[in-house]
Amino acid sequence: MTGTARISDDALARACGADRVAARFEQLGWAVERVSSWGMHWLEPLVEVNGIGWGPVTVGRVAEIAGGGADDLCIGPIATHPFIAGQQRLTFARAGRTRPLSFADYAATGGWEGLDRARRIGADQVLAEMVQSGLRGRGGAGFPAGTKWQTVAAAPGDRKYVVCNADEGDSGTFADRMVMEGDPFALIEGMAIAAYAVGAQQGYVYLRSEYPDAIRKMEAAIALAAGRIAPFRIEVRVGAGAYVCGEETSLLNSLEGRRGEVRAKPPLPAIEGLFGCPTVVNNVLTLAAVPHVLREGGAAAYETLGIGRSKGTMPIQIAGNVRHGGLYETAFGLTLRELVHDIGGGTASGRPVKAVQVGGPLGAYIHPDQFDIAFDYETYAAADALIGHGGIVVFDDSADMAALARFAMQFCAAESCGKCTPCRIGSMRGMETIDRILAGGRVADRIETAPQMHNARKSPRSHAEEVALLEDLCETMKFGSLCALGGFTPYPVLSALRHWPEDFGPVREVVAA
Repeated sequence: MTGTARISDDALARACGADRVAARFEQLGWAVERVSSWGMHWLEPLVEVNGIGWGPVTVGRVAEIAGGGADDLCIGPIATHPFIAGQQRLTFARAGRTRPLSFADYAATGGWEGLDRARRIGADQVLAEMVQSGLRGRGGAGFPAGTKWQTVAAAPGDRKYVVCNADEGDSGTFADRMVMEGDPFALIEGMAIAAYAVGAQQGYVYLRSEYPDAIRKMEAAIALAAGRIAPFRIEVRVGAGAYVCGEETSLLNSLEGRRGEVRAKPPLPAIEGLFGCPTVVNNVLTLAAVPHVLREGGAAAYETLGIGRSKGTMPIQIAGNVRHGGLYETAFGLTLRELVHDIGGGTASGRPVKAVQVGGPLGAYIHPDQFDIAFDYETYAAADALIGHGGIVVFDDSADMAALARFAMQFCAAESCGKCTPCRIGSMRGMETIDRILAGGRVADRIETAPQMHNARKSPRSHAEEVALLEDLCETMKFGSLCALGGFTPYPVLSALRHWPEDFGPVREVVAA
């Protein structure tokens, strides 16, 4: 028996052995199509034959599938699988269905309709529909994309730029990578629409070096689409992986060949950005959503999805200690309980869920008592939490929340650009303070976990005094830092301290760093 096997060439699928599985099908005389990932990562490598899926597939099971067997791996029709059928896929509408670098596949599934319509209706109408849609930046800040575009369009200047922030560095996030590897033309089309709306002729995709597959796919797709988006031009620029370059002004400095450190605002990049010119800076998910918004009736339909000021859909990335890790796109408003238990299937370990971190390494830890709050920007902000880039990381009851809080300070210290004192010094003092808390708050009894601790205060404080000092330090970092790196570090620290105080002592054994 022979046929056509559709297998993802997404980096995660390849890491799980998809290339070897594809090669085995070819050895058996089958045709193989390498497609984008469906986003059901726990099933990779996932093989699709005539719409029916098998996964996770190993090389040793390929012959069984080719012969019509391997029933234990069969998940039935992929499109009707509960994980897929329950989603509202707009940004990821092509996921699993198209070949990433096929111009024909992209055009046959609505590709370029948004750009063609944008050119017909004119820049002013494009800006109006972007505002109407309510699309907000999906990189973390949630700023209205249409308002940013209007500012750039109105700013004086002969040169303007569109910059895609593809420096996806948050833990538990992979949606940007999936777009660039699986549907790169959607990002290119979104950038071209933005350029047309604001009057830009040059664009850059700032992509982290840790994504070699995405770099390769984007460069190939840009070359294929060059004539379609002309006179707009796009270049890929590869960053060295500094977390702080996910902040837009650090990114712009890096693009200019300078040290990746935060700029003071004002001026905003929309007024004075790349090379001092007005610049649109949006992340991958924001720009990839634009073609849908600009299709006929897209803006009006988009604004009907979601709740409150959180319009449209959000690609949510489920990771950590969870049974069904992957990408789940849906309108805003779902609860964390639904995401973790109903969709994610609970913990992979089978133990109770202790915490979920939402919004990357600097997002707050959400306690199970909070799992019924709606997934939208304002609700999370009111709960002292962040949606960020839409990544959620699940922890079971074996997690040490004090150690995770310390890691947030350690991460900030390692990744700080060093420009502002609250971030640069505050993160170091934060680690020292948490170390003293875990040692019982008594300097004489503490375990020195870092060389800098020799400068610590010599007079003892009580546990309560050290906790109060940590809270005060977090407040200073939150409101005094130049950018979100130092400003958001207090979220995981304070949420861990607030919801799991028992993990902080008063007397703990500290493991040396």
